[in-house]
Amino acid sequence: MKTCTKCGVNEVIIEKKHSGQRLCKDCFIQGTQQKVLKDIRHYKLIDKGDKVMVALSGGKDSVMVLDILNFLYEKNIIDMSTVTIDEGIKGYREDGVKIAKTHAKRLGIEHTVVNFKDSFDTTLDDIMASNSQRGACTYCGVFRRWILNREARKIGASKIATGHNLDDETQAILMNYLEGNIENLTRIGPKTISRSEMFTVKIKPLREIPEREVGLYVIARELEVHLAGCPYSSDSFRGEVGQFIKQLSRNHPTIMYSTLRGFDKLKPAIKYEFAREFNMGECISCGEPAAHEMCRACIFSNELDQNKRSL
Repeated sequence: MKTCTKCGVNEVIIEKKHSGQRLCKDCFIQGTQQKVLKDIRHYKLIDKGDKVMVALSGGKDSVMVLDILNFLYEKNIIDMSTVTIDEGIKGYREDGVKIAKTHAKRLGIEHTVVNFKDSFDTTLDDIMASNSQRGACTYCGVFRRWILNREARKIGASKIATGHNLDDETQAILMNYLEGNIENLTRIGPKTISRSEMFTVKIKPLREIPEREVGLYVIARELEVHLAGCPYSSDSFRGEVGQFIKQLSRNHPTIMYSTLRGFDKLKPAIKYEFAREFNMGECISCGEPAAHEMCRACIFSNELDQNKRSL
């Protein structure tokens, strides 16, 4: 039996190839929690008195964020609420919504469910069945961000916490570089701050935790999560990039960390050279913040309405 390199007693449940550590269940849980809380302090993601709104899908990443931020909530360091977005994906989203409700109720935390149908008069299933001009992830990302920002402002949240993990972050770095979206690269990081007061600050507490360790954490903590993958994600460019990074990681276990560290060193120069100044105004259609006459969510909604009329 291999024993834990930290306590030297208990049986190992994980071997971290990138660090050489072998950890038992208790040491892994404790070490992961300490790592996330340390990152929160290091990147100044949370201030005492913040009201943090957790984007709670019911999946492993958002449930882990909720579980760890609950330590700060119980100590009255922060106030906390949760919001779950129902995109309208039949046979997939229902379980996640149910699990999210269960966790919020168990912890006694305010919870709201907002769906695409009420907000945009359509569902993601309807969009993808209508010969849409864009991929599912493009529509979903824009609509989800619109809802999260609106809900955060509605409840007076000072931060929005999302479950982006190390895999997600390295995927975003690589895919934006490959697509030449240099301006998007200037916005990637542990904390996203906009010049408009109408945008709520977004934070990523799990940015340095690999997806594999997120999965093991929720299992070790015996947290109920929605494990099914989105049926539309396999066709996305992000999915292809994710598979490429996973293949590289088999023989190069530190590749995601080195990608992240290298990008963080380059980001100030990229931001200085390519970040554009936007005079943020309000969308003439919905009143949400927009860099142009209309926000992207309303532009997409108009496109979808035109598609419906042309059918």
